[in-house]
Amino acid sequence: MSLKRPFTILLCMLCSFQWGTSQSQSETTMSYESLEMLYKEWRSFEEPPSYQGAPDYRAATFDSRQATFKALQAGLNDFTITNWPVSKQVDWHILFAEMNGYDFNYRILKPWQRDPAFYKTVWMNRSDVPAHEGPTHHALLEIWQYTFPLDKESKEKMVKELQVIPVLNEQAKLNLTGNAKDLWITGIRDIRTQVNDLESLKRMPGLAEDKKLIKTIAKAIVATKDFVKWLEKQAPTKTGPSGIGKENYTWYQQNVHLVTLTWEDEVLLLKRELSRAWTALKLEEHRNRALPQLVAADSPEAYQELAAASAKNLLAFLEQEDIVTVKDYFKPALAAHYGTFVP
Repeated sequence: MSLKRPFTILLCMLCSFQWGTSQSQSETTMSYESLEMLYKEWRSFEEPPSYQGAPDYRAATFDSRQATFKALQAGLNDFTITNWPVSKQVDWHILFAEMNGYDFNYRILKPWQRDPAFYKTVWMNRSDVPAHEGPTHHALLEIWQYTFPLDKESKEKMVKELQVIPVLNEQAKLNLTGNAKDLWITGIRDIRTQVNDLESLKRMPGLAEDKKLIKTIAKAIVATKDFVKWLEKQAPTKTGPSGIGKENYTWYQQNVHLVTLTWEDEVLLLKRELSRAWTALKLEEHRNRALPQLVAADSPEAYQELAAASAKNLLAFLEQEDIVTVKDYFKPALAAHYGTFVP
């Protein structure tokens, strides 16, 4: 014992010295590596656990995971980043914003509880923003990411993604306890659209010959139609507001999007932009006051003719005014966005 004790003390002193050295080093490099580790932990946590083959958005699951989230958040707040290069400070702020976004969804937005559209799984087209504009769940089926006809691996992947739909729809009936009237009404529309999307999926090249895929799609259609009926039955009971309030909006902008503006600031900016738009419109109307009034299309044929003529006029304007070099693909690209006639 007498021989071991001095050795133990010496070892502790050596470890303490080494720890102190590494701690001082961590002020410049190791702390950022720790941030990277925390980021990986956070991203792993943000992916919800699975329940019966679908992401788990049940209230009890969220509540049971809250302590872990608070620990991750506290770990982030323990960092001192004032001496870091700006590029690394930015990474800390991105993680800060992501955690605040999770916290805001848990406390305020609760899309899994208030918004039926949260449970839309099938997305035919790519969003014009990096992810999606509104809240979405973690098991989306992004049809635009597939190339048809599908290879074997893609078929297996799509089957698994389609199999989530019936399970998630049943879970949604338990989770959707909110009272947001407007969100409920628009959400029904989005879920109903999924039926049409699934029907169109069956007509994709090569899918009709795959019995397993067609059967899986059919089950997803039945489950989605049943979900729509359930939503429509519940709709008359939804009478509450869908908004989150100015204070919550301001907190979200400042702590999630990291925009320093308040609700009132943004309203003021929008009013100014609206005034500029009206002014520009009136000046343009005055400049063209000698021209005849535009005539609205009154049929699908007239609409298509007007759309094609307008696109041709736009391309000619871009070319003649040396705004951009008009490429061959401009015309078909524009044609894909003509839209359709609305009486």
